[in-house]
Amino acid sequence: MDFRLTRRSFFKLVGSSALIGLINRSVPVYSASRNGIRVASRKETGNAVEYDLVIERNPLNIGLKEGFPITINDSFPAPLIRLKEGKRAILRVRNEMNVSTSIHWHGVILPFKMDGVPGVVFPGIAPKETFVYEFPVVQSGTYWYHSHTGLQEQLGHYGPLILEPREGEPFEYDREYVILLSDWTFENPEKVLMHLKKWDGYYNYQKRTLFDFFTDVEKSGLGKALKKSLMWSKMRMNPRDIADITAATYTYLMNGLTADENQTFLFNPGEKVRLRFINGSANTYFDVRIPGLKMTIVQADGQNVQPVEVDEFRIAVAETYDVIVEPADYRAYTVFAESMDRSGYTRGTLAPERGMKAPLPPRRPPAERGMKTMGMEMAMGMDMKAGKMAGQKMKPGMKKMNRKRFCEGCDVEYIPESFGVDAAMRVKKPICRLDDPGVGLENVRHKVLTYADLKSIEPFEEREPDRTVAIHLTGNMERFVWKMWAYDGKNLTSEFHQLIDMAYGERVRIVFVNHTMMDHPIHLHGTWMYVDNGNGEHNPRKHTINIKPAEKVCVEVEADAIGNWAFHCHLLYHMHTGMFRVVRIC
Repeated sequence: MDFRLTRRSFFKLVGSSALIGLINRSVPVYSASRNGIRVASRKETGNAVEYDLVIERNPLNIGLKEGFPITINDSFPAPLIRLKEGKRAILRVRNEMNVSTSIHWHGVILPFKMDGVPGVVFPGIAPKETFVYEFPVVQSGTYWYHSHTGLQEQLGHYGPLILEPREGEPFEYDREYVILLSDWTFENPEKVLMHLKKWDGYYNYQKRTLFDFFTDVEKSGLGKALKKSLMWSKMRMNPRDIADITAATYTYLMNGLTADENQTFLFNPGEKVRLRFINGSANTYFDVRIPGLKMTIVQADGQNVQPVEVDEFRIAVAETYDVIVEPADYRAYTVFAESMDRSGYTRGTLAPERGMKAPLPPRRPPAERGMKTMGMEMAMGMDMKAGKMAGQKMKPGMKKMNRKRFCEGCDVEYIPESFGVDAAMRVKKPICRLDDPGVGLENVRHKVLTYADLKSIEPFEEREPDRTVAIHLTGNMERFVWKMWAYDGKNLTSEFHQLIDMAYGERVRIVFVNHTMMDHPIHLHGTWMYVDNGNGEHNPRKHTINIKPAEKVCVEVEADAIGNWAFHCHLLYHMHTGMFRVVRIC
């Protein structure tokens, strides 16, 4: 297949237009309440499920302020779509906006021409035109859909997608709810990007102060506190650079509602309630907990996993987790989703009747990266080398993780001496950290989910990979430029038009290395990534993998889907500024 798009032509195809003013109307919301994500109307025949979807810009209320989001079938967020495993999906999408648009069915295995990425598989859906997506549904689980055009996802162009299983689930529940987490800004997304380009800390109002320095002096003495401060200063970095965009501009939403609007999810005491969590944010990681309730993880990225009981989980941008909770008492519980940087939150209430509320958990202090937490220590210049990691503290009854089991064979063959001016730093010795819950959660006294906990229910065939490809994630926060460098043993490439080739039928081992201060949720379209977490044939498969700073993560990809597939960071502004590649399977 001839593929000669340049990076310039790609962004020309996907470029979004300038936004219009922000106005308002009441927001529809789904679930047990009458206010909730709407369920889209569908037509079902013997062998197909059909939808008609209309994309527009509509005035809506978002909280108490006026907004002008993208809507689908007059709904923000977009309505819930339910397809059925074993049937054909037929989705007629009409674009009533005056700019091009698209829909990508995130995590869905389908023919590449139906994947919905402008500049990679089709030109997009032009204004006043209709595009028909048609594909067989070959899987089940919780997924979502969103625009892959410009920065439209930040404008509300996203919605939940459920693929109903042909047969029953391997777990039981009495009722279910979709919980779609997202971030909204009343600013023009192009203006947000402009701010980030001019000053990477534009939205960071939680930077360290002189009082924080004095606190460090009290804890560890003047010498260590001064050394720590000088190290960060030398790198021209801030340990509280956790998120590019914060609550300084973001309003965090749950099913399109703000924390003050507080959506209710009803239950009867003693029921098993399935909560389908989807992170449809443009840029925000959430830490999710329900104080007073244990959560049993039963699905990750739509795939069934062996049940894991946790108190909290971090959900990266574009990931999904399904949990089962069993509220036994006649009382309300807060469903609390706190941003990873601790600048804000959203919430809902799980309750036996409307009007009941539960207290909010105490807010935690701003998350802060440390050299050890990042697995890094200063080396010469801007280079970094591995150090010891401060993971979760051991609790009574917890078994010490054997990190060796998921690090064996996860070797980086080659790290270049430099990635050029677009890379602010380079990690010489990345480390495996699949059992690390992430920044801000290292020292909590309760159980937090990690990738090391995930075990697939269905086994997959183990065999030696045919070859290895290294993917180096780099960035320069001051210039706000992000890249994915691929090394296949011969060539080191980083540009959009330089395709990452895989032969149909081969198994490719991918070693991710994060050379930046930021977490990156990496999404591969069209096929699965099996996370090598030491569980052999029960390694979990995911469509989105979070890579922490200074971390290396190994996955295996079965190249079983012919076509061109987008491969990118799912932080929208990182993808838009260069952390985007194309995998070609042929």
